[in-house]
Amino acid sequence: MIPCSECRIGQMRRTRVTYFTWAGSEMITVPDFPAWVCDICGKREYDLEALNRLSLVLFPPQQPQAPTQNLRRPDRNPPPASPK
Repeated sequence: MIPCSECRIGQMRRTRVTYFTWAGSEMITVPDFPAWVCDICGKREYDLEALNRLSLVLFPPQQPQAPTQNLRRPDRNPPPASPK
């Protein structure tokens, strides 16, 4: 067990809680999320590895995209010229 850094009386115990976070304007809840909770004051510290994995799921790294250009293939049969 780890002593609580907040109240300095309680012990941090590993448990599972419901984690809440925002992804843009959406509230996300994750049940059964690993955390350390003080048995006296209730302070929560979330497991860093689990937070990192959740972050990758919610906010995947952007793949670099090749620059897009408006490349057009020349028409093989251009439209006939209009008479003057």
